[in-house]
Amino acid sequence: MSSPIAYPVFRTTDPVRALCVARQLVGVGDLQYAEVSVDVELCTVPEVLRIREALPDAWFRKEDAAGWALDLTDPTGLYGGVHAPELSSDPDFLSSHVPLWASMEYRRVDSIEEEFAALVGSNVGEIWWSSLIWPDVPDCDIRGEADNARVSLLFNCRTIGLDERSDDHTVLVHVRRRNRDGSEERHASWLAEQIGQSVIGPPQE
Repeated sequence: MSSPIAYPVFRTTDPVRALCVARQLVGVGDLQYAEVSVDVELCTVPEVLRIREALPDAWFRKEDAAGWALDLTDPTGLYGGVHAPELSSDPDFLSSHVPLWASMEYRRVDSIEEEFAALVGSNVGEIWWSSLIWPDVPDCDIRGEADNARVSLLFNCRTIGLDERSDDHTVLVHVRRRNRDGSEERHASWLAEQIGQSVIGPPQE
């Protein structure tokens, strides 16, 4: 089974510019089956309440593995995910559970991206476009790719694990990981070149 590898191709402190470049990159692919998802880490009660109000169809969850191990019954439902309308607005309850993550997954392309980019603020977040199809480029010995064709836009972070906070935003292109013979970077570079960009850092998996 194949797996993706991601290459950063653009970085900026301007979230609007980052979204513009990410969308240009998405447009290099076939969008027939494409979907978009978003995710954001919320570390304070006011931020949870703000996003709950702004994204009423979001799902909220905890990612505290140690807490889950202590109580497998998950009485709050937050390890499985709670839909925004069902999430308690009680500050005392929320303060005992932050940070929370809010996500909306597998939506129609161009349905949530601008709204989310305007809402993420200083929080660590991500928009990712999946189920793209990268084109065949026979002249460059590049094969078309569907299973691993993705684009990610990381807000206030530089790593796809969302674990390296920064003051800027990074666009990454995902391609199929092959034999580490340079073909992956060549593929990523070709895709970036189609929108006037280039690979700017080491790959991430």
